[in-house]
Amino acid sequence: MYQRRTDLAMEARELWRESAGEQTQLPGVIAREYTRHGCGITHIHITDAQGEQALGKPAGRYVTVELEGLQSPEGFHDAVEAVTAELAPLLESARGGHVLAVGLGNRAITPDAVGPAVIEQMMVTRHLVDRLPDMFGSLRPVSALSPGVLGTTGMESAEIIRGVVERTRPELILLFDALASRSLSRLCRTLQIADTGITPGSGVGNARAALNQDSLGVPVVAVGVPTVVEAATLLTDLAGEAGLPEVDETTLKGYTGNLIVTPKDIDKTIEEIARVGAYAANRALHPSLSVEDIAAFLA
Repeated sequence: MYQRRTDLAMEARELWRESAGEQTQLPGVIAREYTRHGCGITHIHITDAQGEQALGKPAGRYVTVELEGLQSPEGFHDAVEAVTAELAPLLESARGGHVLAVGLGNRAITPDAVGPAVIEQMMVTRHLVDRLPDMFGSLRPVSALSPGVLGTTGMESAEIIRGVVERTRPELILLFDALASRSLSRLCRTLQIADTGITPGSGVGNARAALNQDSLGVPVVAVGVPTVVEAATLLTDLAGEAGLPEVDETTLKGYTGNLIVTPKDIDKTIEEIARVGAYAANRALHPSLSVEDIAAFLA
């Protein structure tokens, strides 16, 4: 039996329920579903080791926001407000102090470029708060980093980030990275926020050392965007929807290998979802500023 791959906690819960039965109680997991600013929200709290084993994820909170209509000003604004409202409570441990925003991924590979694309639109304020407190003292100090990937830097992202953390002493790290989904419909239209950190490169099948509070020494909040579906996972789901018998993992891998699938308009959709992620992060970090204020600051 093929173990379908997903980085989304809501999809891991879907897979568990499909295998265990709709009415079976999922141990160690509390789930809520609701709507905010027209966006569907799934909030999953893994509370103990049973929940970790059931979903294959560390204990913590995972919030998935499903986004639509990002091309319109109204859809973009609603998406930003929905993500902001879910992200802001997870940043409270920073107590208004310095936050280091990190965009993980490879700029040269579009499905893996969402992290750097977000960082390009972050409000970087740490130097302004330090040097011009009369003008910018009301803003939270924020610094930003795109560490690149091992193949182009010769250094693990974790090594670079740890070095920056040791020198700059942030209160919290806010990570952005690409993820994998089980569903084509969720690619670049879903955003997951987690207080458990992240494993860089997991979305494109090249997982590196985990980045979390244990490895970095400060709280880590991760924002992930699914940009790819593993081909074997996609074929398994499509076969199930068509009522076809399940194909064993060896046969599937023989046909698909390490093939992953991404939308043909990935450049445009990465641009749209990265803009939502960046503006929502800026709003959550600087709640006194509106979307228009942030646009003016970045202009």
